[in-house]
Amino acid sequence: MINYIFASFFILGIIYSLITNNINISNEMLSASSKAIELIFSMIPIMCLWLGIVNIAKKSGLLDKLAKLLTPILKILFPEIPKGDKAFSYISINIIMNMLGVGNAATPFGLKAMKSLQELNKNKDTASRSMITFIVLNTAAVTIIPTTIISLRMLNKSINPMSIVPYIIITSTLSCMIGLILDRLYYLVIRR
Repeated sequence: MINYIFASFFILGIIYSLITNNINISNEMLSASSKAIELIFSMIPIMCLWLGIVNIAKKSGLLDKLAKLLTPILKILFPEIPKGDKAFSYISINIIMNMLGVGNAATPFGLKAMKSLQELNKNKDTASRSMITFIVLNTAAVTIIPTTIISLRMLNKSINPMSIVPYIIITSTLSCMIGLILDRLYYLVIRR
């Protein structure tokens, strides 16, 4: 589906350039791709720093301690998961990584959590209630330190790259709460 969307954007761009008589498509494509590569290379050190900090927190046991703090809340959100299951730790670490704004580090734990939830799923060809709740929680994650956005703002020479943090905390918390409320309401309607 995404391929069709990108292809349609590409075709519409060519048609627009022909209509407006601006046929420097190759120059624009080359400059956009070089800017993308520059952005990637400039973000690598910042992402390495944050992933390194997260790795230190993981090896020191801090992430496990934070995961244990989240377990009582997760037991309410995921009542189908048996006590002490490995899915709880994967979900906890995924949530913590998303809170720290390091989605790159959250993805492997999200995949492991989904695999663990699939092992617990009785109906293998349909997503379980816990799987759907996890997708909602992962997609609308509460972000406390939006490291990627701060990094992008720093790279683009923002005067105050941290000024966006309170707004991100508020909006991500609201979106997570609304997502979880809708998830519960949908479950209650479907269950009947």
